[in-house]
Amino acid sequence: MIEKVSVVTLGCEKNLVDSEIMSGLIHQRGFSLVEKPEDATVVIVNTCGFIDAAKEESVNTILNLAELKESARLKALIVSGCLTQRYKKELMDEMPEIDGIVGTGDFHRINDIIDEALGGRKPVYVGNPVFNYEEAMPRLLSTAKHTAYVKIAEGCDNACTFCSIPIMRGKFRSRSVESILAEVKNLADQGVKEISLIAQDSTNYGTDLYEGFKLPELLERVSEVPGIEWVRLHYAYPGFFTDELIETIASNPKVCNYIDMPLQHSEDSILKRMRRPGRQRDVRELIGKIRSRIPEVALRTSMIVGFPGETEEDFEKLCEFVREMKFDRLGVFAYSQEEDTPANRLPDHLPDEVKQFRANTLMEIQREVAKENAAKYVGRTIDVLVERYDGRSDVYIGRSQYDAPEVDGEVFITNCPVQIGEMSRVRITHAYEYDLSGEGIA
Repeated sequence: MIEKVSVVTLGCEKNLVDSEIMSGLIHQRGFSLVEKPEDATVVIVNTCGFIDAAKEESVNTILNLAELKESARLKALIVSGCLTQRYKKELMDEMPEIDGIVGTGDFHRINDIIDEALGGRKPVYVGNPVFNYEEAMPRLLSTAKHTAYVKIAEGCDNACTFCSIPIMRGKFRSRSVESILAEVKNLADQGVKEISLIAQDSTNYGTDLYEGFKLPELLERVSEVPGIEWVRLHYAYPGFFTDELIETIASNPKVCNYIDMPLQHSEDSILKRMRRPGRQRDVRELIGKIRSRIPEVALRTSMIVGFPGETEEDFEKLCEFVREMKFDRLGVFAYSQEEDTPANRLPDHLPDEVKQFRANTLMEIQREVAKENAAKYVGRTIDVLVERYDGRSDVYIGRSQYDAPEVDGEVFITNCPVQIGEMSRVRITHAYEYDLSGEGIA
């Protein structure tokens, strides 16, 4: 009997890439991949363990899927990802429902895990996270066929006091330019048009393998691959955002005018306690340079509110900073107290209700900013990558270069036949909080 395997992915795009590689390995082995866990004899849950909410979601998902052993045909429940890397002993001791676990540096051995779990041996493959996948590894995309994420590096050396990623993903390690290009060429051959480059810290790319920062060169090389029309940059650490990188984004028409650069806070005292690079003056100078050289840029960032010691005055200044900077996209996180991180040992932790109130308040401010930012597109004609058709509303739906998959806004296209997976010119007629709509131009 051929085992039927379902891979359930939680967390970020980096986890998604890991799941796609596991799916490729499983398919290569000859197992049958199924979308629905209830149809599977083996379920793999690729977990996130970054903050409390993510850990809670992971645990609840594991428990819910374990019920399929009674109600369906599930024989083995395997847990992978960040949660297992950090809590392997606790998971195996406290959750007998789990039949095997694999960490962030060992998922390339997923077929061995499946074999042992089905044999009743409860395997644990969690070593030091030093593995980097290469282009030769099989990978089955779970995204739409025209877009894909490419992981250019793994791990992180920045040691922000609030962050557990180095614990779960290890030290920073880049893939080679050659490996990345080979993978991008393979994806382009499959019909991928948009490449989103991801890492824990993308701007530091290459410093461990080559002399100096190599992200600008990598962007140029990826954009030269035939068939690739958009190259999108995610997770740009502000401390390593060079003038050369700005110039590359500004001058290369295939590199999206889109920068995802987590800032985490505006106030110097909080940034210092977070062990973040530079201070507010440096951040303002960097944003000024980016917007001066790339006037049409869409800036996405994230902020953490309720960090230990954040005063009411600190929060009010952060709110004013967000109003003034007018970020195109903003994610807000209430500080999550994580064991084994330096911030966990800081004094003056805030009550959960205060943290959540501040998060909600900052998002309300951003909603007003987003409405104002969206309005500037009305009357313009922009390129849109068409992604799907909604028959109920009779509209095609796509994204502009200013919007990343899943997390940002969309464009609703009317009055013109377009082709899914292709670029189309659209005249914007209406703007909403995050989304746009307009007429396609034949």
